Amino acid sequence: MKEQWEGFCHFLSGIHPIRLVAFGYLSYILMGWLFLSLPVSTVASKVSALDLLFISTSAVSTTGLATASTGNDFTLFGQIIILILIQLGGLGYMTCGSFVVLSRSATLSARRQNVGKTVFSMPQEFRVDKFIRSVIVFTLITEVIGAIALYIAFMNAGISNPLWTSIFHSVSAFCTAGFSLYDNSFEAFQGNVPVNIILGILSYLGAIGFIVFVDGWRCIIGKTKRLTLTSRIIISTTLWLSVAGVILFFVAEPNIQHLPPYDRIVTSSFQVMNAITTTGFNSIPIGGLSTASLFLIIMLMIIGASPSGTGGGLKTTTFTAAFGMIRSVIRGHERVTFWGKEIPEERMRLAISSIGFYIMALIIGCYLLALAENHPFEGLLFEAASALGTVGLSTGITGVLSPIGKLIIIMLMFVGRLGPLLFGIALFLPANTAGDEIKEDLAI
Repeated sequence: MKEQWEGFCHFLSGIHPIRLVAFGYLSYILMGWLFLSLPVSTVASKVSALDLLFISTSAVSTTGLATASTGNDFTLFGQIIILILIQLGGLGYMTCGSFVVLSRSATLSARRQNVGKTVFSMPQEFRVDKFIRSVIVFTLITEVIGAIALYIAFMNAGISNPLWTSIFHSVSAFCTAGFSLYDNSFEAFQGNVPVNIILGILSYLGAIGFIVFVDGWRCIIGKTKRLTLTSRIIISTTLWLSVAGVILFFVAEPNIQHLPPYDRIVTSSFQVMNAITTTGFNSIPIGGLSTASLFLIIMLMIIGASPSGTGGGLKTTTFTAAFGMIRSVIRGHERVTFWGKEIPEERMRLAISSIGFYIMALIIGCYLLALAENHPFEGLLFEAASALGTVGLSTGITGVLSPIGKLIIIMLMFVGRLGPLLFGIALFLPANTAGDEIKEDLAI
């Protein structure tokens, strides 16, 4: 047995870190599938094996698409398993294990540090071991405060079992998972401002990314004098995209025109927030939105959250880097700069490659869904973008997908959680590439 274990450890040590991350997420999914398949997890075995695999993948990828009712088809035990999968997926592969190692020793092994750098895209000046400690502490504090705030809001709203409901939705919101114990998500809370605000804050905190908060804390305690370029780009891009999205949704969506201006602002802000953070809750029926609003949400889902956060999508830094390249070409500049800092060529290549892989994965996913399903293409595009961006919003076709359609969505969710570019590298490019040291880095 000892020799077999040593052989297995030697096998793992020879795997490229990116492939190890892919295997790690896959192991989470399969383990979750196993636990959800236990009779104690579901109500009267109402959920098929394929749907259980779908739910497990959706939870680990923090997507939120569901082919079964989380609140009605799963027992409390099953809901706890889903929540654990959401937490593991939100924190990222190796984070929890590395934290246990760090609690017993001062540093991580070189192997774990390499995997950590793969899981958490971050500027080179960040240390992985200290970063992981900060991630765990920040996550627990935020989710506990969020659960307390939601408990008060749900109590005031007269919700039954507010304690478990608040804990579940606090973790789901911070991990941008979008899983809800309510079949219609938060449509019943459209006018509940406290619930909307709390969920919005939790989602933004998770989606903005741990880089910004670790970076900000270092500034507060005096270790650095200013935020890194990555943090400044994340904050500004997230702010401008959110503001622009809310204005467009507020003005153009006909289904909210009957609401008072204040309620329209709350509804618009909540829905745009759920797209840009890739959380996936909704306070209005997505299937009833206008084509223009659906297209707006698709664009926001594709851009997505920020690196080293719990959200998915291309990432705000990737979008900004591509925008910077377009701006430089238009102005005839050879270098891409932001606030007087040059973006390294290596990072620009990574950004363009990420966009290329992402578009390729989205096109292939849409084409396969069009072959397998008999639904309007607009709904299939939205479903594919939601799965690949690990968002969880749907026009209502998730539950009626064919088995082949569900398998396609499962693959898109897995690719989206790993990242299309990293997924491609895990399949085809196992070799490590060394980058030059740079003074001002940007996480992509």
